[in-house]
Amino acid sequence: MNIKYVIIVLGEPFSIFSELIGKYFKKRKIKKKIIIIGNYKLLDNQLKKLNYNLKLRKISLINEAINNTLNVIDVEFKYEKIFDKISSKSNNYINSCFEISLNLLKNNKDAILINGPISKKTFFKKKFLGVTEFLSYKTRSKNEVMLIYNSKFSVSPLTTHIPIKSVSRKVNKNKIINNVIKINNFYKNILNKKAKFAVMGLNPHCETSDNYSEEEKIITPAIKSLKKKKIFIDGPFSADTFFLKKNLNKYNITIGMYHDQVLIPIKTLFNFEAINITLGLPFIRISPDHGPNSNMLGKNKSDPNSFIYAMKFIEKLK
Repeated sequence: MNIKYVIIVLGEPFSIFSELIGKYFKKRKIKKKIIIIGNYKLLDNQLKKLNYNLKLRKISLINEAINNTLNVIDVEFKYEKIFDKISSKSNNYINSCFEISLNLLKNNKDAILINGPISKKTFFKKKFLGVTEFLSYKTRSKNEVMLIYNSKFSVSPLTTHIPIKSVSRKVNKNKIINNVIKINNFYKNILNKKAKFAVMGLNPHCETSDNYSEEEKIITPAIKSLKKKKIFIDGPFSADTFFLKKNLNKYNITIGMYHDQVLIPIKTLFNFEAINITLGLPFIRISPDHGPNSNMLGKNKSDPNSFIYAMKFIEKLK
């Protein structure tokens, strides 16, 4: 996979993302062509306010992009303060940024997408669970997969941003099989790594007092089917004792049944050195693993490690 362009959607205009861009590009050479989609003037003012004097270059077309600079496709956005409260006034602007980026990605197969954080509550208004589902809808994709990636150990929740009470209804054999196969192919074809899967159970200790057990009826049959496809996979495991050193040395991917079952452990283990990769789209989409963090807006004290990790990951892709 030959990545030539890195398309960065700024996302929520009043987030810490401009700060993270400043912290990363201030000291690093830019090997791939960077194309930022967002309001040129706002980004420039935010960077200067935070004391990052980066070279921005306004362009209109992707083939105008050059190396060793931040190329910006300017998107109209009216604002009063360079650091302001998050509100629905930004929604049209954010949507326009995504639309421009998707058009570029459709016509340039050698591009990859990074999106800055957005407020799910303000932007999606319950229509989508998150950016993963939003992009799946926009690209008419099906069976998208969320992978929280670290080079040593990654996790993937079978269900994403849904209430706990809804999880058991969404756990099914076909979804487990689909997700594992897509991740396995990504590791094999893009990362040139062997995927070693561990699958979590749904119930505490993989047990239930009811007659119906998701572990017996759904999870174990899915694992057996995947083993027949010569995929390295074991489980189901009880999540409360799985994330011990001996298991982390044996497996490099954990499939969880719900979001916090696997997101809490990986953030505890690696802090912000992990990135959110969406599989199943026509392109690879990456997002630093954090939100807009409006409480830290303009303070220049945010941790840039997730964005740094995302950029380092992209630089390693050929």
